Amino acid sequence: MTDAKDDLNAYTFAETTGAPGAPLVFTFHGTGGSEAQFHDFPRQVLPGAHVISARGDVSEMGALRYFRRKAEGVYDMEDLYRRTTRMAAFVAAHKARLGAGRVIGLGYSNGANIMAAVAFRHPELFTDMALLHALIPWTPDPQPGLAGTRVLLSAGERDPICPKPQTQALIDWFGAQGAEVTTQWHPGGHEIAQPEVDALARFLAG
Repeated sequence: MTDAKDDLNAYTFAETTGAPGAPLVFTFHGTGGSEAQFHDFPRQVLPGAHVISARGDVSEMGALRYFRRKAEGVYDMEDLYRRTTRMAAFVAAHKARLGAGRVIGLGYSNGANIMAAVAFRHPELFTDMALLHALIPWTPDPQPGLAGTRVLLSAGERDPICPKPQTQALIDWFGAQGAEVTTQWHPGGHEIAQPEVDALARFLAG
């Protein structure tokens, strides 16, 4: 068992204080990124937003991640389960501390994967989720708690890390849960392209 203070400090994180009643945004970086990768972006679209960005605490040959993997696209599922539990407690503790009504998650690649894993088990934590280049190489159990959650999924049609059929399967899965799904594709690979940035800005503003 952990107490609230432990959960609040489970990760090294950056925080920008927002205005009272403003949305709370959690950002999750990709492999090799840091808490700075997306930290400044939400306030460009949502002035006054409260932003918290956690730093991944797993090192893969020096590249920071949120959970371990055995190979490209092959996750250490036991480690993912443990770290999902830890991240969910971190998000829940800060959500309770700040009392935000609208709670947005923004994640890219490995960051999108940990955020999705949290939502599969704890759908009440996020009201809005922006998942950029997520790879979920299994079919999640049904989660009716995601009904009504706003979800943006964006990807590259030629992404070698997140193949299009698996991205489409994730899009379809969220739709089947009753989530309000928006999609944005670009013709490239695993990089974040301008159409995604534009779609993300519209999504956050909405």
